[in-house]
Amino acid sequence: MPRISVIIPSYNRADFLRRAVISVLKQSYRDFDLWIADDGSEDGTEELVSRLKNASNRRDISSMQPRIHYLRGANRGVSAARNRAISQSNGEWIALLDSDDEWMGEKLERQLAFADSHWEYPLIHSDEIWIRDGRRVNAPASYRKSGGNVFIKCLSLCMISPSTALFTRGVFEEIGGFDEDFPVCEDYDFWLRLSSRYPVGYVNCPLTIKYGGHADQLSKSRPALDYWRIKSLCRILEIRPLNDEQRHAVLAEIARKSSILLKGYHKHGRESDVQELLTLVRNARCSSVFNC
Repeated sequence: MPRISVIIPSYNRADFLRRAVISVLKQSYRDFDLWIADDGSEDGTEELVSRLKNASNRRDISSMQPRIHYLRGANRGVSAARNRAISQSNGEWIALLDSDDEWMGEKLERQLAFADSHWEYPLIHSDEIWIRDGRRVNAPASYRKSGGNVFIKCLSLCMISPSTALFTRGVFEEIGGFDEDFPVCEDYDFWLRLSSRYPVGYVNCPLTIKYGGHADQLSKSRPALDYWRIKSLCRILEIRPLNDEQRHAVLAEIARKSSILLKGYHKHGRESDVQELLTLVRNARCSSVFNC
């Protein structure tokens, strides 16, 4: 049983996947196995993984035989791919890596050392380097990472990047995994459920390179991402016994996001979306944010 199971979901990302896999195989910490969850790719991903497995004994990739597992399933989305791989793996810790991102060589070593001296944190994340359209850029101040009780900070944006996250199998099972009904913002939803219950650890140095700007990013292909964030916020009100400060912050964020969405829906004549959003908020017993 490895101490860490590394999970890479991928869908038609063979052009990026090789870089991600090699960054895992070059980790200074070696007690891990790697699970590649192919979400029904049609671009030669399976052949690429086969070549990487065959080459894994080469000195320039790894000094130890890595354990690479390949899972191919129907195209059901990133949440289903992650959940499937995590359920079949057995590492004590789970490390996520998106197929278009890359790890620094000491990523796992640094995070696990932090975890071993901070048992109170079931999740540890880190800073990251942003690359957009091939150029390094500074992340906006609103995305500044931190640790501790970050629940309120996680309300407005997805403050924990999946490729930086290392968390225990126990907390994954307790939280309930990634919601497979969410086509986007599934990570926002997962971190919200986790941070509403536990503090998180933070390694204050960049251990991941996060790439963006390519056309197949989910955030580009799905409009109205905040609808799914509002859906997650409404659920948190139902499933967590929040204190007054937390509840007020959640309601304020629902009101802010809903106001922006409703303006856009009205502007483009999307009245059915208006009614769907209002119904969602009313059913969550937080319709007071609209005074309705």
